Amino acid sequence: MNPLAPFLERNDFVLLDGGLSTQLERHGANLAGELWTTRVLLEAPEILRAAHRDFLEAGADVIASATYQASLPGLERCGLSAEAAARTMRGAVRLACQERDAYWRMQDGAGRLRPLVAASLGPYGACLHDGSEYHGHYGLGQQALEDFHRPRVALLADAGADLFAFETIPSRLEAEAILAVLEEFPGLTAWISFSCSDAGHVAHGEPYSDCAERVAESRHVLAVGVNCLAPELVPGLLDAGRDAGLPQAVYPNSGEHWDASEQRWRGQARAEMDVSSWHAAGARLIGGCCRTDADDIRRMRERLESFLGRA
Repeated sequence: MNPLAPFLERNDFVLLDGGLSTQLERHGANLAGELWTTRVLLEAPEILRAAHRDFLEAGADVIASATYQASLPGLERCGLSAEAAARTMRGAVRLACQERDAYWRMQDGAGRLRPLVAASLGPYGACLHDGSEYHGHYGLGQQALEDFHRPRVALLADAGADLFAFETIPSRLEAEAILAVLEEFPGLTAWISFSCSDAGHVAHGEPYSDCAERVAESRHVLAVGVNCLAPELVPGLLDAGRDAGLPQAVYPNSGEHWDASEQRWRGQARAEMDVSSWHAAGARLIGGCCRTDADDIRRMRERLESFLGRA
């Protein structure tokens, strides 16, 4: 079963959520340290629940779990036992599912499809906390990358998510490793989105079109796309990914960019995201990444509904 299909058939788009870290900060969360959003799960789960609820109330069809940067070795480095680390990662997915279910019960069939929960997993570089997800030059081979991703997928395979979201993948090599791991879990489905250096290449340098077409060959992959990049790169990448034959996902940053050397955001946020043009160019999974919040997601839904004549 393709959990995205009902949304595409009914609405012709799937609205993703925005930057979870950004929304958590709107609630006053402290994200300092290696744990990042997982710190909120451990210290103030009510804030994480509120952030998920904000995106659902804004109209998101999918919310992503607070597991993007989480890994068992990383959590153990921060003082958790192996058992506690596993509980924490699975707990992040379960919390998102619980908040989705609570929201859905309150809706009582209010004209929307039941939202989905995606188990979010970032690349190896995201767990290094050094910005290497934006270049992918890890010095690791495919087997080592498979060995990194396999335990996380195995841990979350039955945690309750509707699908997986492999996000900000910087290279074809890491995508190949993810595809190999997914073959070990016949019932799992996912989307894969890449980080990109320009309007035609993923961050490591391979043509985005080649990467998109390769992942589209997998029976496990339901959509392919790009995230955590400047909005102005989206049109070119949509064109480059057109021949992959899968629904395309786009969820860029606000327009600001992350300076990994100084650990700070630079540039100016865009006032508007051109979601109507993205949809017209083939995007079907649409949302925001870093520095976008629930208000941005609400505006995206309003513009898409208006563009498609349903406002």
